[in-house]
Amino acid sequence: MNADTRAGGSEPDSQYVELAVEVFSMLADATRVRIVLALRDNEQSVNTLAELVGKSPAAVSQHLAKLRLARVVATRQDGTRIFYRLANEHVSQLVADAIFQAEHALDAQPRHHQPEAQA
Repeated sequence: MNADTRAGGSEPDSQYVELAVEVFSMLADATRVRIVLALRDNEQSVNTLAELVGKSPAAVSQHLAKLRLARVVATRQDGTRIFYRLANEHVSQLVADAIFQAEHALDAQPRHHQPEAQA
């Protein structure tokens, strides 16, 4: 079933609208978007994420705590190390769509519409 046509969830008065706004609010930070992008394919530790997004481990840890409270990321513990992963595929798609929209705003022919980008 297409998520866009599912009854109740896409109506303007839906209870999910306020929760959707919270998700957008949580993602209204460049570091958090970079964290989501870094977690698209694999789970990562805080230190690895810090290297990938160019921030300190302490800063990344604070962002991850907020993302975890918002149920955007989930964790797995292995001994003393904690690994983070996306809680589901929807946030990854949301970020990808936002980046595609940004490409439209900046480029006459966005990269994702060019033939080599679709291969």
